[in-house]
Amino acid sequence: MIFKPHQKIVFIGDSVTDCERARPVGEGLFGAGGKGWVSLVDAALQCGYPALGLRVVNMGTSGNTVRDLAGRWQTDVLDQRPDWVAVMIGINDVWRQFDLPRQTECSVPLDEYRRTLDALVERTLPAVKGVILMTPFFIEDHTGDAMRARMDEYGAAVKRIAQARGCLFVDTQAAFAPLLEQMHSAAIAWDRIHPNHIGHMALARAFITAVGATA
Repeated sequence: MIFKPHQKIVFIGDSVTDCERARPVGEGLFGAGGKGWVSLVDAALQCGYPALGLRVVNMGTSGNTVRDLAGRWQTDVLDQRPDWVAVMIGINDVWRQFDLPRQTECSVPLDEYRRTLDALVERTLPAVKGVILMTPFFIEDHTGDAMRARMDEYGAAVKRIAQARGCLFVDTQAAFAPLLEQMHSAAIAWDRIHPNHIGHMALARAFITAVGATA
């Protein structure tokens, strides 16, 4: 398992990460970590490795794109002094291309997405033990679907950055594949974006597996 005693892991992303986490910092009592996959990861790490005393901090913000992350990176990531940073961003960067196609300022083109995410990783690596990059996803098994195909392009960009920068990589799209073989996407996420408890567990399991935890 990659995490060592008393390390702090900051999770940052959009609404899929946010899940009603506490403000200004998603850490502490009374569900401060939110109601989604980050809290499931926290529970698995605390139950499986209680002696490590790990700190899990949720800094997700609904509606965010990679541009938004860049704007709050100093306060919400670097100023938190994490040992590890987990990033899952890109859903809104793509989604706005489809639900708000005429408002092009709301979406983030692939090249800008890649450059911005890569710059954030480059900026962060000297200050942390490591960065964990997670792909955006669209819970749709038909790879020919226009939004699924576009999301896969953004996911491929995340993978290339992870490989180039030596980051741990989590393919969240792949995590949904076994579920989609057995159930309709509506049973996992009503809008194919915001997961229910099943989808959040899939994300948490993918993360836990990637970091080498056995919980």
